[in-house]
Amino acid sequence: MSEQSIRQVFEKDGTLAKHIDGYSERTQQLEMALAIGDAIENNTQLVAEAGTGTGKTFAYLVPALLTGGKVIISTGTKNLQDQLYSRDLPNVRDALKVPVTVAMLKGRANYVCHYHLERAELEGRFASREDAKYVHVIKTFAENTKTGDKSELNSVPENAMIWASVTSTRDNCLGGDCAYYKECFVMEARKKALEADVVVVNHHLFFADVMLRDEGVAELLPSANTVIFDEAHQLPEVAGLFFGEDVSTSQLLELARDCTTAHLTLAKDCVALGNAIPALEKAAKDFRLVFAYEGSRLPVQKALALKGFEEAFDHMQSQLRALATVLETQAARDPLLEKCWQRSEALCDLFRRWKTAENNNLVRWVEVFTHSVQLHATPLSVAEGFGKQLNAQPRAWIFTSATLAVKSDFSHYLERMGLQDAKTGYWESPFNYQEQALFYVPAEMPDPNSPSYTASVVAAALPVLQASGGRAFVLSTSLRAMREIHALLKEEFIENGIESPLLLQGESSRTELLDRFRKLGNAVLVGSQSFWEGVDVRGEALSVVIIDKLPFAPPDDPVLSARVDKLNAEGKNAFMEYQLPYSVITLKQGAGRLIRDENDRGVLMICDPRLITKSYGKRIWQSLPPFKRTRVLADVQAFFEKEV
Repeated sequence: MSEQSIRQVFEKDGTLAKHIDGYSERTQQLEMALAIGDAIENNTQLVAEAGTGTGKTFAYLVPALLTGGKVIISTGTKNLQDQLYSRDLPNVRDALKVPVTVAMLKGRANYVCHYHLERAELEGRFASREDAKYVHVIKTFAENTKTGDKSELNSVPENAMIWASVTSTRDNCLGGDCAYYKECFVMEARKKALEADVVVVNHHLFFADVMLRDEGVAELLPSANTVIFDEAHQLPEVAGLFFGEDVSTSQLLELARDCTTAHLTLAKDCVALGNAIPALEKAAKDFRLVFAYEGSRLPVQKALALKGFEEAFDHMQSQLRALATVLETQAARDPLLEKCWQRSEALCDLFRRWKTAENNNLVRWVEVFTHSVQLHATPLSVAEGFGKQLNAQPRAWIFTSATLAVKSDFSHYLERMGLQDAKTGYWESPFNYQEQALFYVPAEMPDPNSPSYTASVVAAALPVLQASGGRAFVLSTSLRAMREIHALLKEEFIENGIESPLLLQGESSRTELLDRFRKLGNAVLVGSQSFWEGVDVRGEALSVVIIDKLPFAPPDDPVLSARVDKLNAEGKNAFMEYQLPYSVITLKQGAGRLIRDENDRGVLMICDPRLITKSYGKRIWQSLPPFKRTRVLADVQAFFEKEV
């Protein structure tokens, strides 16, 4: 692949311009494509930040397809995975006229399992009438689909409870012992991935597989010439999940559910099994009751100090051990019973290891959900674990996102991911932010920790929302602040006769909320983490993004606290080297929702006075796109008057 062949594809009258509607030449896109082409050619590592509108997807697809060889592309979300596979890859492949085969591989929970579908139907135990109805819809789908991918079945909601009963997990898959092994949708997807030139996966699948050797990527990696991570800013957190060890009470409840199926259909005569299953279920639920609030994240010391923790934990462990003992006596009767026994033994080991803290490099902490408790052991750093993958054999590794650097400095990201040998590339957005957008920091805001802060955010936001006629995202850094902002805005809208519809994250799915937001055209959507990234609303429907606070990770976050202590103990400045870069990268994601194409116009409003009052504030706003800046409300009002 020559430099000239890449240039010819991207130039004004080149290959892409001839074949793709709306394509326009961008210098940044070409430069990025050339850098990626060089990395692929020389089997090197490249970390590339490309501002919104650069067209980074085409910038990595063109050199990857022109070079040939096996390519794995990992994305941040399943939505982006679907978009790449269904739209971007076919478009570029057809334009380049290269005969590459493409496959998409998802985690096994995305594919209908013939065995578990049959079990669910025979057993007939459903959480609701809807689930009883859905099982027949899914059966018809399984008989007619080629892929078994549940995203193709729109008539059953993605979050329907029935999916857990008709898909497999790593724990309950029977593998080669399954009667349906030859027809298995998961195995078929893996087979296609092994044969394809380009395979699209997502980050969770990539790392789950690298660590667990379960999802089919491990078989792909040895033959891959190039690995490309899109939305690479998510990798440190995702990798941390898989380089550590987690175990959850929901895994115990799933084990109990599968044991119940096995008991009723294969071992009804085993009275001890019938007694051990509900005993474990109750113990797991009782352990959840030790914790008061959902959404809390506790360091291990605080969790262990809770009244009843030790007793409930030990009881849960003993009931799990009792179930494992019974299952061992029944395992020879059927592969399902054997699998349940193996799972119970593995879970016993995980709970024991978490409690005894065998690995000093892992931070132990507890996360509480509505119906379950997850026990985490997270590595302080993923650099060493990931570094082993990077150096396993020669291949190109490409990391790209719109948010990886702090003022074009990549050192924070490189250090976290163990990318000491990587080259870096930084390309600013081609959009004209000086003309298209305004960055507004309101004057006279109180300290973000003051009790009146959220009310002040709403008071400052109200005249901006009136000037814009709604058309806004209001993004908060916590669910609590989100709910408070929504309640206060609701009151103000009624009091001031503002007719913009007010939407709230959680009222329905993110996809549904975004569809409503686009259709309404004058709505205000109040959201938290779900809307900070991966959301693309072009045009006038989104003309304001209001952010309540700088998104620093909560100081009581157990993993953050441990990492900060470690950096400070090493004589480093944890705030400047870790907490500030994290905040900048997150803020850039939120700010990036505003201007999505060359015709968009809008106002970014960040309410946090620390942007002005703190010495690090300048470093933060200098990392954002080059907006025209103001602290005067009248400038914002004049900006919107220009639209009319």
